[in-house]
Amino acid sequence: MYTPASLWTWAFLIVTSVQAAIVLGFEAYVFADFQSGLTKSTNTSNDAYSRTIPTFLTLYIFGFLYQLLLVYDALRLKNTIQVIGLAVYNVGLLIYAAVQMDQINEAVNKLTPNGINPNVWNTTRPFLVAIPCVIAVGTILMSIVAWKLYDEFAWTIYKHISADLRMKRRYLTYQIYIALLKFDFFFFLGFTIQFVVIVVHKNDSEFGLTIGAIPVTIIILLMAAYWTRRESKAGMIAVIVSANPEHTPLLRKLLTTARCAQILYFAGLAYFLFKLVRMYHGNKQKTYIPVRRSLTTFAVITVILIILTIINACMCTNNFGRGLKPYIQRRKLESEDEKGTMNEMPNLAHGPVPSRMTID
Repeated sequence: MYTPASLWTWAFLIVTSVQAAIVLGFEAYVFADFQSGLTKSTNTSNDAYSRTIPTFLTLYIFGFLYQLLLVYDALRLKNTIQVIGLAVYNVGLLIYAAVQMDQINEAVNKLTPNGINPNVWNTTRPFLVAIPCVIAVGTILMSIVAWKLYDEFAWTIYKHISADLRMKRRYLTYQIYIALLKFDFFFFLGFTIQFVVIVVHKNDSEFGLTIGAIPVTIIILLMAAYWTRRESKAGMIAVIVSANPEHTPLLRKLLTTARCAQILYFAGLAYFLFKLVRMYHGNKQKTYIPVRRSLTTFAVITVILIILTIINACMCTNNFGRGLKPYIQRRKLESEDEKGTMNEMPNLAHGPVPSRMTID
């Protein structure tokens, strides 16, 4: 089991853990205060507003626990790209915290005076203001430590791929792609959770379709990473064929290269763009009002991530068969052996690490 063995790896782990503990503690208090303030006379038409706090708390619990999992994974693999990505991920949580405060204020106003104690906003507001402040401080500290880890992990990638600049660019593209898939998972799932809990009713046909999309999304992301690591064009084609079997004859003719695997990503992009438009236009736009800001935030971030994922997936596919696969497989085998030897910067016996080789 991996254990941090340097000052900055411990610092990164401690900063993210303390931030998660404080924010989740504040969220728990807000949740308890909000729920205790609700009355039995809550209007059915405003029922969605009463579910906003439980949904926010669920997302934050999942979001920060998932962040801690990614922190451990990034430090274990000494993946600088993922470490930097976690700082950006924290910015996403910061934006969501700011949106949360406004939506909770709106929920209290809609439920007042018969649905909730009007004093709830006054008692929860200090904590709602403190949450984005804590995350902002955490983001700054994470960015500083990430910069230090950028230097500390430089020797790892240099030793792994040596001085082959073209191979380092290919490996960098692969690392970015895998990191994007990990962050895609949270924002895909976060959007779906809010949509199912607050917007969709159980007797609605869209409820079953949305629930069914969750395992499909997970499978697509896992298979995307699996076949990319193995540079398997046949495997990536199989993912598409199994996703839409009735089109198999047509796909077999069209899928001459693995670049067609991006069809699934474009389908996901179309789905989120459709949801964005639907939130502000059409007959069902009123059902989105209780969580429209947070859903819009998640949808916009997810659309940006999908576009970046498509670009990097195309670049990774273009690198198939160019010699990167052995490095990826070797890195997986070496990850355990590097625990005790690769945590510190190299000594002068190895010579200085050129600045151009500090990509990870």
